[in-house]
Amino acid sequence: MQPDPTETRLRELMLASLAGDAAAYRTLLSELGRHLRAYFTRRLTPAFASHAEDLVQETLLAIHVKRMTYDRNRPFTAWLHAVAHHKFVDHVRRQSIRLTVPLEDDAPIFAHDDNADALARRDLDVVLDTIPARTGDLIRRTKIQGASVAEAAAAHGISETAAKVSIHRGLKSLAARFAGGSK
Repeated sequence: MQPDPTETRLRELMLASLAGDAAAYRTLLSELGRHLRAYFTRRLTPAFASHAEDLVQETLLAIHVKRMTYDRNRPFTAWLHAVAHHKFVDHVRRQSIRLTVPLEDDAPIFAHDDNADALARRDLDVVLDTIPARTGDLIRRTKIQGASVAEAAAAHGISETAAKVSIHRGLKSLAARFAGGSK
């Protein structure tokens, strides 16, 4: 898969600015201003469209203050999206605005961090592999993939009651094993 050119450009500018390149930092802030203006304008109702510029400035300020928290091994636009999203949610709370665009409707400039998803799936597989295979599969099907208990039970040729008991015992076992405090 080809890297997104916007992600590549913004990430390069961010890395250069973190290395002390003042011109790259000015360019980064300018380009981010354009992207953020469009991002916030799409999310605000016409009555609050004038707030977009305030949100852009608040977000640019937050980026400036928190720029050293950017993990250079992660996509820049994922970090940018987190900062912008928090500023937007804070604004909505302050203004008690009724949202008209879902917050999940991310602008195309924001990259999805597949690495975190892969790590979470791996961790989940490791945890579920500590219980019997059928129980782990029943939990995966019902709690993660969204299948009904009836569908999961049918896949294993067992009754719904047996599936429910197996899922309950498996979750109870995992809770007992992993919920305790570490020493």
